[in-house]
Amino acid sequence: MTSYFYVRCSTDFQDETRQVEMAKKRGIEENNIFVDKITGVSQYGDRPEYSKMVALLQPFDCVYTEDLTRYGRSMVEMLVEINKLIENDINVITEDGRLNTLNMPKEIVKLIVGVMGYASECELLNLKRRTAMGRAVAVSRGVRMGRKKSYTHHQFEEIKEMRKASRGYGSIAKSLGLSKSTIQRLCKEANI
Repeated sequence: MTSYFYVRCSTDFQDETRQVEMAKKRGIEENNIFVDKITGVSQYGDRPEYSKMVALLQPFDCVYTEDLTRYGRSMVEMLVEINKLIENDINVITEDGRLNTLNMPKEIVKLIVGVMGYASECELLNLKRRTAMGRAVAVSRGVRMGRKKSYTHHQFEEIKEMRKASRGYGSIAKSLGLSKSTIQRLCKEANI
């Protein structure tokens, strides 16, 4: 019986250190810790490290995760994936103590996964709803959404002058410290 630990972070900005330390504390070898940086609503085929881990699994191996949300945010996909593992006699254990297939009947495991998957999916929907509401409130207060401008008003005026003097996009970009694509986009938008 080999133990593995699956780590998933939703974005590149999130740090997997906490989950990796959890695995090491559990005594899992570093080469049996698999880390994906991908959203919980992604397809399992889009998770390269998860796929590598699953390919190594043998009956009676154990897969540890921090909690069930590491498997995903969709109840149906979570159920299907956990059921695949269970049907192949793979033990699934969460560090939060909510699931341990070593000491639970399969029927209870499926019930727990279903309830936890439903809760996870509801949490995701609520998060999206609250985010949309917060965004709407911010916009109504005049907050400008989206990426901040990478150039100043002064730089834009300089671009106009340089283009009038027939300078090329690359030359302008280099002299103002902006990218060539930014210069091209601004010139196109301003018809200069």
